[in-house]
Amino acid sequence: MASKNFTDEYFMKRCLDLAENGLGKTYPNPIVGAIIVYKNKIIGKGWHEKAGEHHAEIKAISNVKDKSLLPKSKMYVNLEPCAHHGKTPPCVDTIKKFSIPKVVIGSIDPNPKVSGNGVKILQKSGCIVKYGVLKKETDFANRRFLTYYQKKRPYIILKWAKTTDDFIAPKDEEKKSRKVFWISNAYSRKITHKWRSQEAAILVGVQTIIDDNPKLTNRHYKGNNPLRLVFDPNNRTPVNSFIIKDKEPTIFFNKIKEMNLINNKKYIIIKPYNIRNFFLFCYANNIQSVIVEGGKTTLEKFIESGYWDEARVFTSSKKIKNGISSPNINKSVSFSKDIQGDKLDFYFN
Repeated sequence: MASKNFTDEYFMKRCLDLAENGLGKTYPNPIVGAIIVYKNKIIGKGWHEKAGEHHAEIKAISNVKDKSLLPKSKMYVNLEPCAHHGKTPPCVDTIKKFSIPKVVIGSIDPNPKVSGNGVKILQKSGCIVKYGVLKKETDFANRRFLTYYQKKRPYIILKWAKTTDDFIAPKDEEKKSRKVFWISNAYSRKITHKWRSQEAAILVGVQTIIDDNPKLTNRHYKGNNPLRLVFDPNNRTPVNSFIIKDKEPTIFFNKIKEMNLINNKKYIIIKPYNIRNFFLFCYANNIQSVIVEGGKTTLEKFIESGYWDEARVFTSSKKIKNGISSPNINKSVSFSKDIQGDKLDFYFN
């Protein structure tokens, strides 16, 4: 049996595996995994599980049974340790307290409250700091967090399903019934609900509400429901819609009125009514990622503006011969997956 190659990259990959456990649960914080290594053996590990709770570095240190080994160990963490007081104390203070002599970091934290200060504080205390290990991979893991701070807008994921003849819905579907016309299969729909649990918010246009009466929750996957956002410039959302009647938080962006209703519903005016002002609202309210699920007009607004980061498109084996044509992305497919007969294509902008 071949021995493992215990490189910095190997241990950083372990940090990323741990960090992914927090996806969708830590907003507005990033996802972070940390491990403590002594003589190529992991003696402590942890990840950030929820905003307001201990960070990954603290959990990893707490997980070490024999604390006397810490001054002879190395810490790996995919994002620079924090250096400021938030809901929890600075992680750099705890690292210093236990005299951990070397810290290996993936990405520098883009939050202005940190942004290199964590590295400087550790170096000043005598700690050897190495950063930039698997930077491409660690940046990608926290692409939502980095986009929010670097571009001052949420990370935008576009998602839709289309038939093999390139339609997203039949034109003559019974609109009055307000039922979803399913194109993708049950496995693909479950994946979609998993994705919803990973993002801060979900967005649709009002026509999707009128036509389909969706719930926009992740009923088929355990996790948090995303904040629901609706582009509804003229307040056309029917009062008997699921998103009006239930208690899940929902924000309607319109041109007419601004008010709070019972059941966690808000009406927000944005002027001028455009994507840039929508982004300003998201940035001001710590909304770091949005999955856009339709309809065609809303998806095309993001595509045409260039303000999108990722697209996930299901293609089923169904044919409907006539209907609403699929949005078009002038990009090459980055990679594809087979989902029990549905083809899933990923695009990156």
